[in-house]
Amino acid sequence: MSFQAIVLEKNNDQVDITKKELSLDDLLEGEVTIRVAYSSVNYKDGLAAQNKSSIVTNYPMIPGIDLSGTVSHSSSPDFQEGDEVLVTGYKLGVSHFGGYSEYARVPAEWVVPLPEGLTLKDAMLYGTAGFTAALSVHRLQEHGITPESGSVIVTGATGGVGSQAVAMLSNLGYRVTASTGKESEHRYLKELGAIDIIDRDEVVKKDNRPLYSQRWAAAVDPVGGKTLEFLLSSIQYGGSVAVSGLTGGTDVHTTVHPFILRGINLLGIDSVFCPAPVRNTIWERIATDLKTEHAADKMGQEVTLDELPDILRATVEGNNKGRVIVKVQ
Repeated sequence: MSFQAIVLEKNNDQVDITKKELSLDDLLEGEVTIRVAYSSVNYKDGLAAQNKSSIVTNYPMIPGIDLSGTVSHSSSPDFQEGDEVLVTGYKLGVSHFGGYSEYARVPAEWVVPLPEGLTLKDAMLYGTAGFTAALSVHRLQEHGITPESGSVIVTGATGGVGSQAVAMLSNLGYRVTASTGKESEHRYLKELGAIDIIDRDEVVKKDNRPLYSQRWAAAVDPVGGKTLEFLLSSIQYGGSVAVSGLTGGTDVHTTVHPFILRGINLLGIDSVFCPAPVRNTIWERIATDLKTEHAADKMGQEVTLDELPDILRATVEGNNKGRVIVKVQ
C-alpha cells in the first residue's frame, strides 16, 4: 500500500521539501501504526525545514511534531484497530518520522487516546501549541495564580501558544493583557478575550535595573530573551512566569532580586517529554475546562500537504497567525 508524505531531504547545504509516495515498509519502528487525519504547523516545524536546522539531524525526515488519526494496526495491548488517538512531542518529526504523512508508526508510549469531547480536528487545533498553553496555565494555577490574583500577561499573543493562552485564561475568568507587535491584530486578540493590549516593545528590557514596578500577577511567555528579562523584573510579589519559547532569543540576563525580594517563580514548560500522567491530565483539561470552542474557530486555518512548503517558511518568519492545521488525508 502506498501513501503520500512530505519529506525533507538534504542536498549539500540545501534542505528540499518534497511530496513523495511511500509505503508502510518505509516507516520507522513502533508498536502503533496510525492512519493520520490531521497534523498542525508549529514554530519547531518551521525550524526543521530550514537549511541550517539544528532540529533535524537525520535525513530523509518526515516533519510534523503533531498528529491525530485512527489506529490501523497495533501490537500493543493498550491500543486497538479503530481507536482514535493523538501524538504530540517526544521525537516525532525531529528524529522519528512525523505527522505530515498519511500514515505514521510510533512507540505505544507516545500515543494518547483522544479525550471524549474532542474530534481529531479539534485535537490539532490545539496540538503542541495548545498543549503548551494549557500546561502553562495548569502550572500557574498550581502556584496559586487565580483570577483574583490580578492581570496575567501573555507575550507573543498572536502566535500559536499565545493565542491559545489568551483564550484559555479568558475563558477561566482571568483578566488578560496581550503583548504583540502586530497592531493589525488587536481586534483578533480582543475576540479571543484579551482586555488590555500592549506593544511588544513595552515588555523588552532596555537597561540594567534589577526591578521595575509590579504590573502583573503572572505571565505566559513563549518569547524568552529580553522579554523574559523584563517580565521577571515586573511580576507582582509571589507571582509566576511560565516560559516555553525562544523566539526572542535564548540568552536571559537577570539578577537574584526578583526571586529573593519578590518571591517570584520561574516555571519551565516542557511539552516534548512531559510525563504521560501529566500529559493525559492536560489533554483531559483541554477537552473540558480549558476547551475554547469559539476561540478555536477564530484561530484555525486549514491547509493541505501541497501547501506546506510555503507555510513552513512563513512560520519561521513570524507571518502566521493563530493555528495552522494540516488536513492530511
